[in-house]
Amino acid sequence: MNRPPLHTWTPRALYIHIPFCTNKCFYCDFNSYVAAGQPIDAYLDALENEMKLTVEALPPTVIDTVFVGGGTPTVLNPIQMARFLASVKRHFPLADDVEFTMEANPGTTDMEKLAAMREGGVNRISFGAQTFDDGLLERIGRIHAAQDVIQSIANAKAAGFTNLSIDLMFGLPNQSLQQLKDSVTKALELDLPHYSLYGLKVEENTLFHRLYQRDELPLPEEEDELAMYEHLMERLGEAGYRHYEISNFARPGYESKHNTTYWHNEPYYGLGAGAHGYALGVRHMNIKGVQPYIDAANKALPRLEINEVSLEEAMGDFMMVGLRLEEGVAEHSFARQFAGASLEETFGPALRKLVAQGLLEKVGSPEGYRLTAQGILLGNEVFGAFI
Repeated sequence: MNRPPLHTWTPRALYIHIPFCTNKCFYCDFNSYVAAGQPIDAYLDALENEMKLTVEALPPTVIDTVFVGGGTPTVLNPIQMARFLASVKRHFPLADDVEFTMEANPGTTDMEKLAAMREGGVNRISFGAQTFDDGLLERIGRIHAAQDVIQSIANAKAAGFTNLSIDLMFGLPNQSLQQLKDSVTKALELDLPHYSLYGLKVEENTLFHRLYQRDELPLPEEEDELAMYEHLMERLGEAGYRHYEISNFARPGYESKHNTTYWHNEPYYGLGAGAHGYALGVRHMNIKGVQPYIDAANKALPRLEINEVSLEEAMGDFMMVGLRLEEGVAEHSFARQFAGASLEETFGPALRKLVAQGLLEKVGSPEGYRLTAQGILLGNEVFGAFI
């Protein structure tokens, strides 16, 4: 399909941020706040006003994917949930086959809330399980237990949800390979169509970062963390899941369409406190604090930063995110986004070097590139070549 250059595309993906959580996990650096005492209804008022202002400033054609993240969007009560989801439908034209994802924490989705989500259009839920070891859950600041994951999945299935995913983490403090193996076994017993598997990153402004600086965070050795990742790839592959992106595995047809927008470097709307958006060659980040966001969004688009993305930067972004995908990056996709530009002419030396190092391989006709098995393990080294 012929399309105009990237900088003229209207987003067909929508991200909305609900920044409230039941508690703050020890590793989390997302823009989130403990919900108790927060002006949640005032936040939803301001969020709806941002929706109104957004569609006035950049009218959408049709929205193919919606992703509601946080925080924990499912801390909204059923009345707030219904109200919020109705506002999304009111302002954005959703495709008949829209993929509508909401993040959830185990234990925050009773049947009444799940019914409100279904009625409001949500058709995909991503649960933050992280591990099925109760001791590890406590050590990373999660307030749910492994049984809560199992019950939440059962509730979601009973409510009619079939497109379900869970997140698992590896490389956690004092986590052993055997603990990871046990968690993977329990995760696969849930028989879900999608799994996301993330290595712990110690981010600034988290409790784990403060412990790390004091040498009080007992992380697994690098070779042990690598063994965990290799075990995850092996087990999920044996179970019939396609490793379609570095951290994501799915049965055919259940790949995350919304996240694939990011990995294809395509534009998306970003609404809510601290949300990022990308459209018409411009990236923005919204004001982060709850009350500052409310005050700003009730008057105008609540921008904290607006940055024009140069052609060179956009091309580098295309490579860094696209190479995360199993399919890699294709010459025709690059040319489509950048008005006929060529991968070889733009990145030839870097591509040839990475192929010679055995980290990339050529695929397809016309040519594209993807990570090799070794490149998957050394992804950051590959991505850094295109900054």
